[in-house]
Amino acid sequence: MMKDKLVTQQRVRTQTERADDGLGPNTDIGARLRALYGAVQDEGVPEQLLDLLEKLDSAEQAQTSQNAPRDGE
Repeated sequence: MMKDKLVTQQRVRTQTERADDGLGPNTDIGARLRALYGAVQDEGVPEQLLDLLEKLDSAEQAQTSQNAPRDGE
């Protein structure tokens, strides 16, 4: 019983400390992080990356077709 009370007090203390650390979702830091994340989401995918992904897909398909079991073997 005493142990449960102590654990509860520690949890309340930890939650209070977290609320006071200035890193909540409504702080200036939180707002700036949201803005940065939004800007990154709005960026397009570079053409070079798309080309590399296409090459990777082609290489995977070629490897899969080479490793596929053949009829009669």
